[in-house]
Amino acid sequence: MNPALQGVIIVVLAVAVCVGYFWSSNQILDRVIFPAKGEKAGQNINRANMVRPWLFLFPALLVLGVYLAYPVVETLRLSLTQRVGSGYEFVGFDNYVQMWNEPKFREALLNNMLWLVVVPAASTAFGLLAAQLTDRIGWGAVAKSLIFMPMAISFVGAAVIWKLVYDARPLGQDQIGILNAIYLGLGGDAPQTWLTIPFWNNFFLMAVLVWIQTGFAMVILSAALRGIPEETVEAAIVDGAGPLRVFFQIKVPQIMGTILVVWTTITVIVLKIFDIVYAMTNGQFETQVLANYMYDKLFRANDWGVGSAGAMVIMLLVTPILVWNVYNARKEMR
Repeated sequence: MNPALQGVIIVVLAVAVCVGYFWSSNQILDRVIFPAKGEKAGQNINRANMVRPWLFLFPALLVLGVYLAYPVVETLRLSLTQRVGSGYEFVGFDNYVQMWNEPKFREALLNNMLWLVVVPAASTAFGLLAAQLTDRIGWGAVAKSLIFMPMAISFVGAAVIWKLVYDARPLGQDQIGILNAIYLGLGGDAPQTWLTIPFWNNFFLMAVLVWIQTGFAMVILSAALRGIPEETVEAAIVDGAGPLRVFFQIKVPQIMGTILVVWTTITVIVLKIFDIVYAMTNGQFETQVLANYMYDKLFRANDWGVGSAGAMVIMLLVTPILVWNVYNARKEMR
């Protein structure tokens, strides 16, 4: 069967199942469980109206339970067990102790912390700068489109592009890597294999994610800047405030909530970063990160206990940020 036709059939069936579920469940609720007739008609109608919202929520709750809650519980269980033959043996926190004692895990944890410091700050700063500057030029819409364009590229695609930027060919050959071409043009003695230089290669990897996320930050912050009341800016200008003072003391404080949301959103992405590291260095040359460490343990070493423990560490690091974001979103809605 043609894949496109197969996709259309699946979508139609899914819609039909959803419509059938909602219709039949409401019919059963109104006609069988709480029939609107007899002496208790009014009471039954009220009870049915209290239950009805849960009928609509049930499919979503079921999907979240199957694809989110169950994997978390199962991952936690695996992190506390060790595979023995065809079964599993409970070992408590031994997997976490073993993971902590491995130099590669500590390297991954330190690298992730470095990513957390650099990438959200750089992406938010560049995004805010781009949002402010593009609003002041006539071709700002074109500039925004170009800056946002990397967001349409997958992380793996971006990694391949930047791997070509960092490419190194032997001395005497034409350099297809832009960075080495610039380096030699400025008087460098030999091409550098940038991704193998310990510590600094982490920053070369971070540049890829900053390049991608700057467009996201720019779009959100540009909308926030446009929402600032003109009266406050005009009043500051009348009082003699210069452009820099208006920007840092008038505009930035008014969009600080949006800046924090952008910052924390990028932070969550950083904690889960995998594709870029896997495609460019595969965690070699001291560039290991937590997600790549977890992948190595799960699918290469076939160590489900330590791999699941790594997954739980990532989840524990991400959860407080997600909770904080939800709290602030609800606070703003009130």
